[in-house]
Amino acid sequence: MSTHHIVTLPGDGIGPEIMAPALEVLRAVGEFEFEEHVFGGAAIDAHGAALTDETLAACRAADAVLLAAVGGPKWDTTDPHAPRPEQGLLGLRKGLGLYANLRPVRPLPALYEASPLRRERIEGTDLLVVRELTGGIYFGEKVRTETMASDVCTYTVVEIERIARTAFRAARAKVSSVDKANVLETSRLWREVVSGVHSREFPHIQLEHVLVDNAAMQLVSSPRHFDVILSENMFGDILSDEAAMITGSIGMLPSASLGDADSAGSAAGGSAAGGRVPGLFEPVHGSAPDIAGGGIANPLAMFLSAALMLRHGLGLASEAAAVESAVDRALQEGLRTPDLGGSAGTEQATRSVLGHL
Repeated sequence: MSTHHIVTLPGDGIGPEIMAPALEVLRAVGEFEFEEHVFGGAAIDAHGAALTDETLAACRAADAVLLAAVGGPKWDTTDPHAPRPEQGLLGLRKGLGLYANLRPVRPLPALYEASPLRRERIEGTDLLVVRELTGGIYFGEKVRTETMASDVCTYTVVEIERIARTAFRAARAKVSSVDKANVLETSRLWREVVSGVHSREFPHIQLEHVLVDNAAMQLVSSPRHFDVILSENMFGDILSDEAAMITGSIGMLPSASLGDADSAGSAAGGSAAGGRVPGLFEPVHGSAPDIAGGGIANPLAMFLSAALMLRHGLGLASEAAAVESAVDRALQEGLRTPDLGGSAGTEQATRSVLGHL
């Protein structure tokens, strides 16, 4: 197997605590070269910016980027001119042209009882949230005065078309496109463009349009209804965190952020090197500063994010399946971290998973 070059971004809080065991898991299934960079709050402390030019250049040159977590109360501020850890994440997504965020939600039978929802409500759920990642209100013009503030939400036809294609290609049978077309003009454009892509390119896939408030309700009342949920940036951010709780803990949900050579070249002001775009892989949970240093962080979402990296970023499907199987079997044999109602710490969880590889 050739050696793959991976940039690692441990970040803040529990980030370094879950990154180290993830690299152990990766070394157990292949040959990899790791290059670590400070990122988020740690980079603000070291360099005054959450994402440095050096780190962005290293990420562009890598085969894949593995991120743990960023943020914490130390860097919380309402000052619009102060750097924030989350700016590094937004800048990395934009700088790499990563417009498609994939968040699979598949509760494991071993964890059905850990979910706040009843077993019969979540049993058989297997859905994918496809979130547009580089447009919308998070990236729109921002204005702040003493008496008002505004955030502009903007979407182009091209941005909607490319994320819609991602969703339709991922679907087995149905795409549920989420919007707020009864109120927002951007959502009306979203609905029109998604419908056009569907009719022209993917008529064999069922398409339904769901208002975001209804989608939030159905995720709780009947999550099996969904196959692929397609959403703009902010709606997808909220819905995917809600969907995470179906699995029993947000500490169980991985994610992949992907792009293509065209989008990366545009974001970089030129062409993507070699026509290849490194993906960004990270757990959905945050930096959990309240438990940082305690040795009790759940590393499983980090392991599953590494598996997504193996599959979608490096083309190593069998190695990805091995990691996912090891996590499943560890849970089946009773592994429970504190967020899942047990007492296993980070080290014990790591040994349990490695024992099945």
